[in-house]
This record gives sequence, C-alpha cells and structure tokens, in this order.
Amino acid sequence: MKKPWAVVKHVPVGGPALLGALLEERSIRYIEYPMYASSELPSISDIGGLAVMGGPLHDSDDFPYEHLPRERTLIRESVTAGLPMLGICLGAQLLASSFGGEVWRGSRPETGAGRVTVTEAGERDPVFGSVGTDLPVVHWHQDTFELPVGALQLASGQMFENQAFTIGPRAYGLQFHAELTRDQLPMMQAEMPEGTAPSGEHMDEVEAVGRILVGSFLDLALG
Repeated sequence: MKKPWAVVKHVPVGGPALLGALLEERSIRYIEYPMYASSELPSISDIGGLAVMGGPLHDSDDFPYEHLPRERTLIRESVTAGLPMLGICLGAQLLASSFGGEVWRGSRPETGAGRVTVTEAGERDPVFGSVGTDLPVVHWHQDTFELPVGALQLASGQMFENQAFTIGPRAYGLQFHAELTRDQLPMMQAEMPEGTAPSGEHMDEVEAVGRILVGSFLDLALG
C-alpha cells in the first residue's frame, strides 16, 4: 500500500477542500495533522507527500506556535528527499522560509477575489503551463515573501509580487488559494472581513482553474 500524504492544517476551516477531493479521486490516502489541536507531525519515512495549508499565523510566530520550526524542518526534509510538497498561503511562506527566504508583513491585506499572472517560466512549467496566463484566485493574506535561492517564480500579482514558485523537482508554493470552491463560500463569508468574500461566480472560475492546477501538481507527484 502506498504511503499516505500528510495534510498539515493550522485552523479548522483551513482545507484541504478541493485538494482533498482530488487526492481521493486519485485514490491517494491522506492524514490531516491539525496543529491547532495537536503537536504531532509525521516522519518523512512515513509519508508519500506533504501539503501545508494556510492560516492566520505569521511565519515568524515561533512563540507561542512552537510547531512552526518543526514544520519548517519537515518541509525542508521532504523537499530535500524529493517528496512532492504543496504549500498554500502560510504553507507557501513556510516553504520559502524553510530555504532561507525572508517573510514579512505587507502594508495592507490582500483579501477576496483576485487574479494573478503566470510568468514566462510558469508557462513552461509542467503544472502552471496548463492553466493559461491570467488566473482567477482567492487572496486571503497580508504576509509576503522573497524567493529563496534556487526557486523559480511561477506567478506574480499587482499588490504582492511573489504569488507562486517552485523549488526542487516537486515542491510548489502558492500564496493564493486555488483549493477553495463554491462549497467553501459560506465559510469565507463568515471568516473574511465584511464585504470581501468573492462571488459564487468567481468561485466557479477558481474551482475550474484549481482542478487543472492542483490536478496537474498531483499528476506530476505521481509520475
């Protein structure tokens, strides 16, 4: 039996949403690790892949969130070992900082419906090359990051330059959310600042792109 993937969560509403559905469609087992309720993290010898989801924590909040240094260690070990790894929002920031990239708080939040532009490198990428150049996404963050040495920028945005990157053969960081669907709209309406939640029509666009983008990542992971 193939080893299960680990899905690291930082808040109860933080996924895996569409990512979980696509893992199940490919008969990939996964185990959720709720860091808000437990300090347990797996060994890389026990997992077949790693996904680190978003949350309101800041990357440098090692106190009181003592699990963040251990998450960075797990990320670094997984990527170095060649395991597939997907970091979303906070997960992307942790991926960047795990390899030396600085993370900092931006001047204002970027929240709600948005779009990002795929770079020329992204157009050649096996994951991003299949989704076009202008992507509908959900933004829900204020932190941003610099690319670590050896990383390749895959998508950019107007407010925050670095929106997606890859480092190593199978590790991807997405600052934006591509795993959310219309099913998560009630949660976004409840949790996002008033008036910033995207429309149902925008979420349909996000899901259509997310199915291709996340699906292509999983196809690469299984290849």
